Amino acid sequence: MIREVAILTIDPARATEFEGAVAEARPYFESSEDCLFFTLERVIETPGSYRLVVGWTSVEAHIERFRASAEFQKWRDLAGPFFVEPPVVVHTEQVI
Repeated sequence: MIREVAILTIDPARATEFEGAVAEARPYFESSEDCLFFTLERVIETPGSYRLVVGWTSVEAHIERFRASAEFQKWRDLAGPFFVEPPVVVHTEQVI
């Protein structure tokens, strides 16, 4: 299992609206058989900063399958208008 960690930056004045859009998009991730979990975390010290953390079966499952899907485009349609800068995405794996 790997974790996708996306650093998302939005206008803090639109936080409630953004969180609603992500909640609406959550089923698009969870409908993928490769998605193991989904969470959105708000950074307390930096208003407008979020971490989207998604568990995937593999990097390929995220990049090659999910990102090529209609569900990914629906996610981007809902959340994309809120981004004030492009998301930064990394993949991590637990080592200890």
